[in-house]
Amino acid sequence: MLLPNILLTGTPGVGKTTLGKELASGSGLKYINVGDLAQEGQLYDGYDEEYDCPILDEDRVVDELENQMSKGGVIVDYHGCDFFPEHWFHIVFVLQADNSVLYKRLETRGYNEKKLKDNIQCEIFQVLYEEALASYKEEIVHQLPSNKPEDPEDNINQILKWIEQWVKDHSS
Repeated sequence: MLLPNILLTGTPGVGKTTLGKELASGSGLKYINVGDLAQEGQLYDGYDEEYDCPILDEDRVVDELENQMSKGGVIVDYHGCDFFPEHWFHIVFVLQADNSVLYKRLETRGYNEKKLKDNIQCEIFQVLYEEALASYKEEIVHQLPSNKPEDPEDNINQILKWIEQWVKDHSS
């Protein structure tokens, strides 16, 4: 059976990982957190002192994911999306959170002041939504709210319905 590939993207702290794991559990699709994949394979190209984090080697990440993506049935979770090949994804969901909600989440993670401020600005200016629109066909890019406790469940139900319809439309 043919299964779709899904990209979950958005500013750090919007709930991509929570949603992705729950979605994989409910759909049977394979969940891949690019940050974890990079850490396991040491897919880095240096270290960013200012943000206190490793720099992702995007080419190596793409090489690492290529086989799995070509088979289909994969949920990819990452806060960037412009380096993935456009043909990989059948749908892209950009999770978004209100600034006050996001600020609390990032503060809880212990982000330094610069990282906190830059991520909040990224959300205010919808940088990742714009990046998704610039990288993929507009009709496959969708925004999802991630503020209230019930949002993840509502989002999962909406995506599961989409998967079910996609599978129907693509079965021979």
